[in-house]
Amino acid sequence: MEDGSPVTTVLNYISIQAKHSYMYFTERHSTENAKEILKAAEMSVVSALPFLKPIHMRAPISPGRQRRHTLPASEFRSLNTEDAISVFEIEREAFISVSGECPLHLDEVRHFLTLCPELSLGWFEQGRLVAFIIGSLWDQDRLTNDALTLHKPHGTTVHIHVLAVHRTFRQQGKGSILLWRYLQYLRCLPYVRRAVLMCEDFLVPFYQKSGFKGQGPSEITVGPLTFIEMYYPVRGHAFMRRNSGC
Repeated sequence: MEDGSPVTTVLNYISIQAKHSYMYFTERHSTENAKEILKAAEMSVVSALPFLKPIHMRAPISPGRQRRHTLPASEFRSLNTEDAISVFEIEREAFISVSGECPLHLDEVRHFLTLCPELSLGWFEQGRLVAFIIGSLWDQDRLTNDALTLHKPHGTTVHIHVLAVHRTFRQQGKGSILLWRYLQYLRCLPYVRRAVLMCEDFLVPFYQKSGFKGQGPSEITVGPLTFIEMYYPVRGHAFMRRNSGC
């Protein structure tokens, strides 16, 4: 090849140097030893040739040969009962310090992760749970006290019971990102028409930024706490669902 490329230039140089090297080694070693030494040198150079190619000429590295991490840096997946304790610890710290009440107790966390794990979503970093959402199905227009503990398999409304972020990962936008991904996921479920939740007044702007709309005060109270009920029209995104690959 006389194309003037860097690889060709190197190969020509190697060929010239090999002739001189062979003469040098035969003067100081037996012919057989000289051949073995030169062969080893040749193999070392050939093995390095891929790295001498310009970047745009190199063959892409297959996924199987890329470096693999023991745990993914960031992972989103549905939760299961093995995650229940981690979920409850994050929830307890997040809510007890603010309102004095947990939306779900540990047995209720396990209850919903057993009945409808597909309506939960956890955000893991290096295998550690940093944020989560737990939901269940509901079959009425407004939430009642039964919605706090029941899962209605034939319902078309997802009741979001709780969204919480680990204290060391707050103020980083993770709650908004997780909620956005959860709502995108709900659009892929053909039986879901809307999502509902209840929250305290100070959280209303947070959910409004994600597209939730107020439905007025909730009939549910927990001790002295009152809530605003909000909804998100998943059904209104039917076109996006059809064109999202879900």
